[in-house]
Amino acid sequence: MLRRRLLTLPLAAVCALSALAVLAPAQAQPAWPTQTVRLVVPTGPGSSLDLIARLLNEKLAARWGHSVVVENKPGAGGMLGLDVAAKSTDGHTVAIGFNGPVANAPFLYKKTPYDPAKDLRPIVMTTSQANVLAVNAEKVPARTVAEFAAWAKSQAGKANYSSLGNGSSAHLTMELFLSEAGAQAAHVPFNGSPPAAMAVAQGEAHATFMVAPALLPHVQSGKVRLLAVSSRQRLDSLKDVPTLAESGFPAVEALAWNGLLGPASMPEAVVTKINADVNALLASDEVKTALARQGMTVVGGSAADFKRVIDADVARWGPVIRRLGVTLD
Repeated sequence: MLRRRLLTLPLAAVCALSALAVLAPAQAQPAWPTQTVRLVVPTGPGSSLDLIARLLNEKLAARWGHSVVVENKPGAGGMLGLDVAAKSTDGHTVAIGFNGPVANAPFLYKKTPYDPAKDLRPIVMTTSQANVLAVNAEKVPARTVAEFAAWAKSQAGKANYSSLGNGSSAHLTMELFLSEAGAQAAHVPFNGSPPAAMAVAQGEAHATFMVAPALLPHVQSGKVRLLAVSSRQRLDSLKDVPTLAESGFPAVEALAWNGLLGPASMPEAVVTKINADVNALLASDEVKTALARQGMTVVGGSAADFKRVIDADVARWGPVIRRLGVTLD
């Protein structure tokens, strides 16, 4: 019937209908971005998240034809930066999030400025990293994990440790380790890994668990000693550093991950575009090499893959946080 009707139409009308049919899909998926994109980093300059953001922003800008501005907004264990993305309405704001403000915060605080599960939309996981147990080389005599555990117990609660923020993977990994070791130490949170690493190098903090990049300059200067990694296998970039499982603490396994998230209202088409473009950059030799130099493992994958990682961390660390009794209100 439709074919017979089309055959009775003037040629100009048929052409017009055909043009509309071709244009319809393009109109259903408008071009994005249409303005500057804001990439919020919830930690300070020089942190591992900041390094990832600044590695990607110019490359994404070249693909998108619009500037990508990196905005550092540290504070509240990363929640200040993630809150910006959760509450954004311009359709052009994303944040690079990590374990603490995305998976752990609801278990640590009675009230958070956003609900990660309802207000944030996972877009793409960028990298994952093992945490590294590091100590001040002068103030802490330990050269193995067992020696550090014994030393910490001998301090009768006078030892302390730094982290890149309340509720971060660094914070919770140390708390889990101390619980397994039967030791105590005071927590000294910082806004990001560079100042937390500097605190250990200068002896302000005795130890830390964090990702390697910010620690490596202090290791090379001899001020910081690495004792173990929190991953299941040794890191290719730190082959001489044993795992915690090898060192007698198999229950202490943790990965620090990060990835891009937007507001829950972000359209599916935009999520798909950002995901595809970031995955393309992560697959390039240039980006993979740059991240590997910083001890980071490229992950990528779909938005659904990233959500599964978040959900798995919620399921794993929620009970651990409750058992340890860690609260931050």
